[in-house]
Parts: sequence; C-alpha cells; structure tokens
Amino acid sequence: MADCVIAEDEPLLRDALVQLLASAWPELRIVAACDDGGSALEAIAAHQPQVAFLDIRMPGLSGLDVAGVLAEVSPATQVVFVTAYDQYAIDAFERGAVDYLLKPVAPARLAATVQRVKARLASGTADAGMLAALLRQLGRALPQPARPEPLVWLTASTGAETRLIMVEDVAYFQADSKYTVVMTAQGEALLRKPIRELLEVLDPAMFRQIHRSTIVNLKAIASVARDETGRGVLRLRTRPETLAVSQPFMALFRAM
Repeated sequence: MADCVIAEDEPLLRDALVQLLASAWPELRIVAACDDGGSALEAIAAHQPQVAFLDIRMPGLSGLDVAGVLAEVSPATQVVFVTAYDQYAIDAFERGAVDYLLKPVAPARLAATVQRVKARLASGTADAGMLAALLRQLGRALPQPARPEPLVWLTASTGAETRLIMVEDVAYFQADSKYTVVMTAQGEALLRKPIRELLEVLDPAMFRQIHRSTIVNLKAIASVARDETGRGVLRLRTRPETLAVSQPFMALFRAM
C-alpha cells in the first residue's frame, strides 16, 4: 500500500487522473486530490505520501514550487510531474530521476510511469540533488505563462457600503468560505471572490501565500519569527494581530 497526493487545478483532468490511477495502481491510496499548489504542499506535509502527481502550472504555487521544498517537507516523496509542455519536458526528464505525464494522460504511459515509480519505491531512492537540478532546468526551459496585468484596485463590501481599495493598501487576504476577507489598516471588508482566484491576479512580487487560506502583502510584514511548533509568526506594520505561516510554507518563506 502506498499513499499519494494529486495536484491538478482542472477538475476534469484531476478526476480523470484519479480514475486512471485506480485502474493502473489499485493498491494506491489517494489521500488528497488538490486544486492548487498551496493545498498540495500542506497535504504532502501532513500525509508524507510515497508519491505526488503535480501539475506544473497551477494558480499560486506551481508544481515546481512544491517540488522545490519537498527535500525539507517530505524528502521520501517520489514526484511525477503532469505537463502540457511536450517539447520542453522530454529533454529535461531524460535523466529519469523524476517522471512526467503529458496531458491528456494516456493509460499506457501512466502504466509505464507507475512501474518506474514502484521500482524507485522498492529501491528506496529519492535523489534530491537530481530533482533540484531538474527544477533548475525546467525553470529555464518552460515558457512563462501569460499573466493578466496585476490587480491594482478592488471593490469590497463593509455591511451595506462598497469600498474601493487599492491593492497596495491590503495587509493580507484570508479565505472565508466562498469569499475572501480583505484586511487593511482601516479594518476588514468582504470580497466576493475565492482566494484561489486572487492568486491568479495578484502581483507575485508583492503578495505571497503563507497558508492555504492566507495571502500576505510582503510590504506589510514588520517581522517574522518561529513559535514552539516550528510555524512562522508574522507581525504586521499596520495591524495588531499576528499571522501564522504554516510549517510547510516556512520552507518557501525562507527561500525568498
């Protein structure tokens, strides 16, 4: 029995991969099927799975971002990347330290990948050095996705009032069911957009995810420290409360 985490932001492709894996690897237990990189990172840290199937491009943290901290977060996890970038991926994966699947996933290709992953699990090999080299190569070779212009302002509600808020004035965003709480020095407002969609339009040079449900403005951070559990604690310049950086995200935070 082996445990697995899947990260794929397209629901149909995620469901298809789950079904294909049920056929190709019946004894595999899928402990989490995530739709973004932040959730995948926390699931991997929590479950320490033997294998993770990571979409290379996802909102917020990409599969490359997640894989880049696995040596610290879950060093024994074998990685299989899922990618649409055929021409860029094949050369990078020829060394064989990490496997890949092209979208849409073909059953025959998945069956071969499963056999290779099982062989690596049986031999106990997880070469962090080879994975790091592969990530550097992929980072250089993969085309950068077209991103919309970063969000400059937004409208959020405070009771019956609608506020116009400049994004640079936001201290942090926090998920609240299907909505997002926007925190500024003046107080909180409610944005009718899930936090996952915000990850696609915020400037990544200004905002960082520190938890699957929290995005912080880097300019709003006064200091960062660790508590007794190993989590990070952020103190803010314009807000009295502190923010927790979940333990797996601390690896990303230190790499800033």
